[in-house]
Amino acid sequence: MEIDIYADVVCPWCWIGRRRLEQALASYDGTATVRHRPFQLDPSPVTSPVPLLDALGAKFGGPERARQMATQVTEIGASVGLDLHFERAIAANSFEAHRLINWAAERDRGGETVNALHRAHFTDGVDIGSRETLAGVAAGVGLDGDEARRFLDSDEGVADLTAELTAAQQLGVTSVPTFVLAGKYAVTGAQEPATLLAALAEVDQRESAAG
Repeated sequence: MEIDIYADVVCPWCWIGRRRLEQALASYDGTATVRHRPFQLDPSPVTSPVPLLDALGAKFGGPERARQMATQVTEIGASVGLDLHFERAIAANSFEAHRLINWAAERDRGGETVNALHRAHFTDGVDIGSRETLAGVAAGVGLDGDEARRFLDSDEGVADLTAELTAAQQLGVTSVPTFVLAGKYAVTGAQEPATLLAALAEVDQRESAAG
């Protein structure tokens, strides 16, 4: 089954949702091809690095509200083995990170790169809006960091990524993660593994019945 995940690497729920999908697929009887599809929660430029909690506080009602949200998400992330540290994270525009993912996917390292970017952002607290950082992430998943930096310093892939982001909007994707199964069926939100597994089974049945 083809599974497209519309997600943003600066979205903690996307990381949680991806991990829950991995857990669901561990019990799935069929075969699956998982592809990352880019989405930006906030395409606004980030002109200088700022702590993520400060950015969230400005957007969601103050620092106390931001800390409460972070604590909740951190606990949920820990329940699926993810180590989130919002107090370290740096707010970043994710456009260049998505470019890197597309580049890495062409070299069969897309999934590893997505997870590495989530970890860099939420666990390690590095600025994934920095091309230097992104080149380091590429090297960390076994790719050529210098080649990645040359790619990021060029305009290659910019038009393609812009078209993909526009296509997501045209498809009606408004929140992430959104999982599209077999190109037809959408499951939104970081659903529990059992829910995702049930959705996979139901889509298999529908596709079998349709011939």
